[in-house]
Amino acid sequence: MPVLHNRISNETLKAQMLAEVEPRTTISFYKYFTIVDPKATRDALYVALSALNVFGRVYLAREGINAQISVPASRVDALRECLNGFDPALKNLRLNIALDDDGKSFWVLRMKVRERIVADGIEDPTFDASDVGEYLKAAEVNAMLDDPDAVFIDMRNHYEYEVGHFDQALEIPADTFREQLPKAVEMMQEHKDKKIVMYCTGGIRCEKASAWMKHNGFKQVWHIEGGIIEYARRAREQGSRYVLSGKTLFLTNAWANAFPMKLSPTATSAARCAIATPTA
Repeated sequence: MPVLHNRISNETLKAQMLAEVEPRTTISFYKYFTIVDPKATRDALYVALSALNVFGRVYLAREGINAQISVPASRVDALRECLNGFDPALKNLRLNIALDDDGKSFWVLRMKVRERIVADGIEDPTFDASDVGEYLKAAEVNAMLDDPDAVFIDMRNHYEYEVGHFDQALEIPADTFREQLPKAVEMMQEHKDKKIVMYCTGGIRCEKASAWMKHNGFKQVWHIEGGIIEYARRAREQGSRYVLSGKTLFLTNAWANAFPMKLSPTATSAARCAIATPTA
C-alpha cells in the first residue's frame, strides 16, 4: 500500500525542491461538487498527484476541493488530464496559472480533509454548495451593469470595497464571510424579484454565496466567473470596457501592463500572478 503522507523533514524536502533543474508552474483551482467520501477521495487524489510530483496544499470537504499547488512545467498537461479523468465534476476545470512566480512556494504535498473548503457558519444540512448561480463572463458583466433590474453585491471585506467596486454595488457590512451570508439574504429581501449578481476577488466566496442565495429562495442569481481578477483579465483580452470605482492601482505584468485595477494590495498581488488556461 502506498504511503499517503510525507515522512521526510521539511528541511530535506525544501533542499530537494531547490535543487530541481526543471522549473515548476504554480497553479490554483477550486470546485464545488459533492464528495461522498472525502477521506477516500483525498487518498486516491494524493496517489495521483504524487505520481506527477505535485507539491502544495489541497483541501477537500463534502462540498468540494480547493487547491494551491506547483507541478513540474512539463507535467501541466498531465495534471489537466489527471483531473479530467479523476471525477466528471473536474473535467475542463479552470486552472489559474501564476505568471510572476518562481514555482518555489511549495516543497511538499499536503492534503487535508476539512468540514468546509470555505468557512461559512452554515448549519443547514440541506444546503447544497454545488447548486450555484449562473456564471457571468466579462462582456456579460458589462451588459448586466446596464440592466436596471440587476443588483450587484460585493462579497469582499470593507477595505476591498473601499479600494474599488462596481458602481452602485452594495457592500455587505461584516467582518467575516460567515457573517456576510445571512446579512446578504436579509438585505436583499426587498430585491427578491431583481437579478442578483455577486462578486468577490477570486470567485470562491461569491460562488458559494450565490448558492446560499438560491437556497434562500432567490430565483435569479449570477456570480462573476473567477471574480474580479478573471473579469479584469478577460475584459482586457477582449477589449471590453472595464468598470470599477475607487482608487486605481496599475498592474505591470505580461497580461496587464498599464491596465488600471482598482483592488487592494492583496487582490493586486493575486491579480499579478493569476491567469486561467483555456479549457480543453
